[in-house]
Amino acid sequence: MIIFPAIDIKDNKCVRLTQGDFDKVNIYSEDPYLMAKKWVECGAKFIHVVNLNGSRDEIGINDKTLEKIATSVDIPIQVGGGIRDEKRVKELLDLGINRVIVGTMAIENKNLLKELINKYGKEKIVVSIDARNKKVATHGWEKLSDIDSVDLCKELEQIGVKTIVYTDISKDGMLKGPNFDIYKELSQKTSLDIIASGGVTSIDDIKKLRDMNMYGAIIGKALYDKKLDLKEVIDLC
Repeated sequence: MIIFPAIDIKDNKCVRLTQGDFDKVNIYSEDPYLMAKKWVECGAKFIHVVNLNGSRDEIGINDKTLEKIATSVDIPIQVGGGIRDEKRVKELLDLGINRVIVGTMAIENKNLLKELINKYGKEKIVVSIDARNKKVATHGWEKLSDIDSVDLCKELEQIGVKTIVYTDISKDGMLKGPNFDIYKELSQKTSLDIIASGGVTSIDDIKKLRDMNMYGAIIGKALYDKKLDLKEVIDLC
């Protein structure tokens, strides 16, 4: 299982939001590149970056920071946040980003999603599913739909999606463990590579996700609050 340390960027700073609330911001570093470098030194093999400004359509604000991270560390980077069209996908790939993560687009424009997968390859395009009570949220978690998240994942697999990041919003940043039930259901009903996100807090969480054969797990707040040690976690996986 790949462990993805998360770097959330807002206004070129490394921050964490609680449950996606822009009014609940903790700043952890003035220079996200230094945080990326730290995670690489701890043994990270892949870094997960969220462009929070992008999720609010504030495009481009963090691009110099994203480029600095992508070109200065020798491991792959995946980036999500406000990627709504092919122009933005290409911009990020041109910055040196290895994989782009689309969310709202995958729900609102499946034809474009299919075109992107065909053009850039399923290794480059990852879909983020953010849900509360199995209902899909869009636009930076600010809009809740009636779309069933499992049904959506099945449909995405048919389109050609290989990898998803599934976040249970109610678990994110709460340090109370992930939603194991949804990951079990997705494993049973799809063949997608699933990256678990939201609430991964303890060594027991990591072991359980590993034993469920998850493709990956994103860890954010638990690392920044020193609930988990990245070296120890990577050694387990």
